Amino acid sequence: MSKPSVAIVGRPNVGKSSLFNMLAGMRISIVAPTPGVTRDRVFAESEWQGRQFDLIDTGGIEPTSSDDLLTKMRLQADVAIEAADIILFMTDIQSGLTAADQDIARQLHRSKKPVLVVVNKIDQPGNPPAGFYEFYQLGFSEVFPVSASHKLGLGELLDAMIAHLPEQTEDDYPPDTIRIAVIGKPNAGKSSLVNQLLGEERVIVSEVAGTTRDAVDSYLANEYGNFVLVDTAGLRRRGKVSEKIEKYSVLRANKAIERADLCLIMIDAIDGVTEQDTKIAGLAWNMGKTCIFAVNKFDAVLDKSESRKELTQQIATRFHFMSHAPIIFVSAKTGLNCDKLWPLIRETYDNGGYRISTAQMNEFISDALILHPPPQDKGKHLKIFYGTQIGNYPVRIVFFINDPKLTHFSYDRYLENRLREIYGFEGSPIQIIWRSRKRKDMI
Repeated sequence: MSKPSVAIVGRPNVGKSSLFNMLAGMRISIVAPTPGVTRDRVFAESEWQGRQFDLIDTGGIEPTSSDDLLTKMRLQADVAIEAADIILFMTDIQSGLTAADQDIARQLHRSKKPVLVVVNKIDQPGNPPAGFYEFYQLGFSEVFPVSASHKLGLGELLDAMIAHLPEQTEDDYPPDTIRIAVIGKPNAGKSSLVNQLLGEERVIVSEVAGTTRDAVDSYLANEYGNFVLVDTAGLRRRGKVSEKIEKYSVLRANKAIERADLCLIMIDAIDGVTEQDTKIAGLAWNMGKTCIFAVNKFDAVLDKSESRKELTQQIATRFHFMSHAPIIFVSAKTGLNCDKLWPLIRETYDNGGYRISTAQMNEFISDALILHPPPQDKGKHLKIFYGTQIGNYPVRIVFFINDPKLTHFSYDRYLENRLREIYGFEGSPIQIIWRSRKRKDMI
């Protein structure tokens, strides 16, 4: 069943992300004393008294700001307010009631949603200070003193919140949902591609590199299946990560890759393949993720035929360790070839789920040994008794042999190439495992 949602909104630096992390029970949103750190909506599942709900953290609302990024943050908060069943309106006892709080309150009154005012940074237990009561002027009947950092007052807040939760009415993500992490260096067009695929502006798009600091999940279903798109913070080289915030972003992107079923690796067609790209791709490949290269901004390339050939060669050379990952040339800005991404994602994901039967594996081993006899060392021959596939995503195959010391990486590569030639597995890593097994009979 789908869960009701609770949005945490308020002006910047009032402690929204701190409260979010406490209620979620884990460090998901970035917490730092810099206003405007949480720019996109962030989602997490939580539970209280047996009731499950989704939490939505948002960027700070600046009602009167004309700054482009702050305006987009305000739009994101508007989307969260519209989607939420309950709104936690965060304020700050240290700043007191501000004109910005009053502007936000007027916006929330128009939403007609249940609103609980949360007065944060009341760090002493007992009766709240006198300044607490001025927040009733915002026009909401339920006002709660809390300290998100010290976990004070959260039980009372959660009890009141649960009382407003609607009943669950529909299914959550279907069990066959494919989670896709969109990864790449900053400003490669990840957020633009997510928006293009979703058909709406769900994540902030900006020319400023590093805009997306949080991983943002977006669910959709189409003729090719059920999907969750995860737009991740751009991965920078460690030497370039100067702010604590950016370090958190790198860790979060790594986590997004870990929980993904498939990674779309964004390459900038203008910049070509960079060292950063190889490290990012290597991270996904080493985690055993099915991968697709999406070369973005191809609309800005003048000689498309020559550029396609050159970029394909660059990818083949720099990503030789994952040469079987498919490549697609797209433009998130114009939509060029974006409609071809869904069938490619579906096909590539299905490739990684193929299972080799025992009969097929026996035949494969027999043919492989005939075509290319295994290596030998000091007169000792590598003998493969049998093999079996033990997993998918990544594809894992165990070969039982007489002596693992007789194996060589070149024979691993040969067997991998043969497996791909016969069974496909395009885009999916193949892990070959050698295990000793003493048997007289050899295939």
